[in-house]
Amino acid sequence: MTWSAKQYSTFEQQRTRPVRDLVAAIPEMDVRNAVDLGCGPGNSTQVLAQRFPSATVTGLDSSDDMLVSARDRLPALHFELADIGTWTPSQKVDVILANASLQWLPDHGTLYPHLVNQLAPAGVLAVQTPDNLNEPAHALAREVAADVRWVDKIGAVEHNVRHTASYYFELLGRHCETVDVWRTTYHHPLNDHGAVVEWFKASALRPFLAPLDDTEKSAFLDAYLARITEAYPALADGKVLLPFPRLFIIATR
Repeated sequence: MTWSAKQYSTFEQQRTRPVRDLVAAIPEMDVRNAVDLGCGPGNSTQVLAQRFPSATVTGLDSSDDMLVSARDRLPALHFELADIGTWTPSQKVDVILANASLQWLPDHGTLYPHLVNQLAPAGVLAVQTPDNLNEPAHALAREVAADVRWVDKIGAVEHNVRHTASYYFELLGRHCETVDVWRTTYHHPLNDHGAVVEWFKASALRPFLAPLDDTEKSAFLDAYLARITEAYPALADGKVLLPFPRLFIIATR
């Protein structure tokens, strides 16, 4: 699966709002170095650098396309191609930010304690993950994937398990001094139902679309749009409010 910085950035304003809320919740502290895991096109890295202007800020991502966009946006910062699932820095880090990235990785029971171990004393792990697998947008993607036309290719596609707030609170509580977990549902106003499809083409639909040829992709998206139109009623002006639940974590070592 390849990432498209252009596609992802189509809704940059809406996608950046949660990371602004997350970074604003990081306690006041002396930050020498900070890392953005899964930095994407650099919008989250920019928020992190603005919050801690004296820190050395590094962005990591597994997508070359995302990194090109991030470097164009923030030429003064350092960005690296890396597997964030196995990342181990050469020195301990004061702040680790992971905005809408860790949900793509498995085995959080091992991953999250590993990340805490990369923190300096009193360092902070700040995480935001979409918590929307039970929302219509995801359920309908699974429904369309079960169509006989392509079920053999994508009928078994599944996203990684999303754990509960209590799971992360207990897990991180065994390794951190303090853990703060909360859940927020954003209601993003989008221009129309087609915009809802475009939103998820950059993220949740990627595993479904990747195995399909162009004709199949077009048919899949048409079928998905029809279901989205039924599931999300349009407002009087034609716009659509997209409810999007997200889980936030601030854990201090």
